[in-house]
Amino acid sequence: MAKDSRLILDPLTDNNPITIQVLGICSALAITAELEASIVMSISVLFVLGVGNVVVSLMRNIIPSKIRIIVQLIVVATLVIIVDLVLKAFAYELSKTLSVFVGLIITNCIIMGRFEAFALGNGPWKSFLDGIGNALGYGVILIIVGFFRELLGSGTLLGFPVLGDPIEKTGLYAIGYENNGFMLLSPMALIVVGIIIWIQRTKNKALIED
Repeated sequence: MAKDSRLILDPLTDNNPITIQVLGICSALAITAELEASIVMSISVLFVLGVGNVVVSLMRNIIPSKIRIIVQLIVVATLVIIVDLVLKAFAYELSKTLSVFVGLIITNCIIMGRFEAFALGNGPWKSFLDGIGNALGYGVILIIVGFFRELLGSGTLLGFPVLGDPIEKTGLYAIGYENNGFMLLSPMALIVVGIIIWIQRTKNKALIED
């Protein structure tokens, strides 16, 4: 049971796929200007990686090694199509914003890496826990980055004004934030991730490389 719990807890702390393994950085740069988009992307990856790991694990003994990557791509592409259709059905405006990036889940290094490194060598239950753990670790970072970028960049959270009411006529926000588009630029996502990495290594010296 302890080993099973580590499959979920490790990616949340000392083996985070973004801050430790440095995977999935592209989506952290691209879609975290809004908290809502960060949350939806995190849930999408949670579904794709959790279910995908189980499917690949169940098929691991019948997949010829020479075509395993192709099979894995088919599995993840099918799950991504399901996610895309669900978004179009229930959150159409958001699906248009995330359309390109949802498709890029197929090439997310975290997903293909867990398929290859874990699901192909372990049973469905452990593969499921591994998928959920790594997706949560990925999602937590995206949500933290999205939270600070939208809050400090637009003065809103989930589209609702937080740092002052909108100024009438102009639609801008409270003084100090009406012209603060700096946090909305993609490089700021990398800086926020860097701060998270610094905090993480400050708390755990074992993560600091010699």
